Amino acid sequence: MKEMIRLEGLVKSFGDLKVLKGIDLVVQESEVVCLVGASGSGKSTLLRCLNFLEENNGGKIYIEGKAVDPKNDDLNKIREKVGMVFQHFNLFPHMTVLENVIEAPVQVKKVPKEQAIREAKELLLKVGLEEKEDVYPGKLSGGQKQRVAIARALAMKPDIMLFDEATSALDPELVEEVLRTMRGLAEEGMTMVVVTHEMNFAREVADTVVFLHDGNIIEKAPAEQFFTNPQQPQTQSFLQTAVVR
Repeated sequence: MKEMIRLEGLVKSFGDLKVLKGIDLVVQESEVVCLVGASGSGKSTLLRCLNFLEENNGGKIYIEGKAVDPKNDDLNKIREKVGMVFQHFNLFPHMTVLENVIEAPVQVKKVPKEQAIREAKELLLKVGLEEKEDVYPGKLSGGQKQRVAIARALAMKPDIMLFDEATSALDPELVEEVLRTMRGLAEEGMTMVVVTHEMNFAREVADTVVFLHDGNIIEKAPAEQFFTNPQQPQTQSFLQTAVVR
């Protein structure tokens, strides 16, 4: 089994506020890891450190076996391997759906435009939006925008996908279409780290569920065990208030 991510003693502070207090975590190839916990527990900060949008203050991050040095390594090269989908879609409003998806492969990876268009159309088919390629983002629902954002991240052919509360900005009836797309990626064997408050999704799709509380990993377990037999009092308390059907 290939190790895709390893965190050793990851620490992150904002001024005097210590948000991550020494996180150790390993993610294997094709594993789906869901990070759960209350607001402010450090989940999104952990994800942003994995994509080097935040620089950690201590500890080490290994991506595919290589320790990353944010000061000396080309972080854009690493981000090509580690795709990220945010809570807010950040699509370019002046570009069509297809133009949004091909922008990074053409500009960053120098993929020939014809090839990028061909691959983008395949990705739009995968996320169920092939008929929207010439539409501008302003004419899309939130769920459709988020699926375009997923296609855009996949266009860089990453080895790892990070999802930061990808459904939390959506109306409830639009959540399922995005989760369906994420389920499909999991079934195809994409390595995924997902910050989510959708407990049913975590139970169904995750291989491993990690519970963060106050900047620490309190519990880490296979999904079924996590939800049916949590070991720690903080986990038990969290699950009593979280929506799990």
